[in-house]
Amino acid sequence: METILEVDDMHVSYGKVEAVHGVSLRAGAGRIVSVIGPNGAGKSSTLAAIMGILPASGNARGNVHFLGENLAGVPVEERVQRGMSLVPETRELFSTMNVEDNLRLGAYPRKRAGERHYMDQLDTVYQLFPRLKERASQEAGTLSGGERQMLALGRALMAKPRLLMLDEPSLGLAPLIVKEIFRIINGLRSTGVAILLVEQNARAALQVSDYGYVIETGDLALEGEASALAANPRVVETYLGLTKKTAPQAP
Repeated sequence: METILEVDDMHVSYGKVEAVHGVSLRAGAGRIVSVIGPNGAGKSSTLAAIMGILPASGNARGNVHFLGENLAGVPVEERVQRGMSLVPETRELFSTMNVEDNLRLGAYPRKRAGERHYMDQLDTVYQLFPRLKERASQEAGTLSGGERQMLALGRALMAKPRLLMLDEPSLGLAPLIVKEIFRIINGLRSTGVAILLVEQNARAALQVSDYGYVIETGDLALEGEASALAANPRVVETYLGLTKKTAPQAP
């Protein structure tokens, strides 16, 4: 298995407050790796640091290697160019633009790099998300919550990433839509992309993941195969709300 992402001893601070304390993690090609934990544990801050995006008050230190290369000093735009994509919790769509134009913007880094066939992922995205094809000319701001999440995912895939980072993809969605979104995420494994999934819905995340990390108050508390974490009494009691006997087993 090709290692796509290696993060070693990541620290993230906001002013004098350190939010993430020495987190290390790995993600490989065709694997889904989940990061679970309570709200405010430092999960999203870890993603922001990996992507090179932090508020003006933020500071990150640690080693991030992508495809074997150290990303120290590499700006966000170049990280995207190299094959990293982040779907933020806020989705950040252009609400007054139609669906297809939002997707075209996702392919813009490839166009800027001079790729002739920079739109070659459009058919794939429409196959994954048939509703987006049906609504290609509809303004993004008029879509339902689930459709907006599909568009955010599709836009990220237009960049043909090697690493896809998802920040709380189930946030604010109805249970049936959550199930569909995670089914699609699970299916992306076959494309060979490495997926780093930050999610408060621990049950759904572990069910689709190969490996998992638990972050609590900025520290890496647990890690292991997703099936083992789903059966871990501490995870069951704290995050799954089930008894050990009824804890779900990841595939």
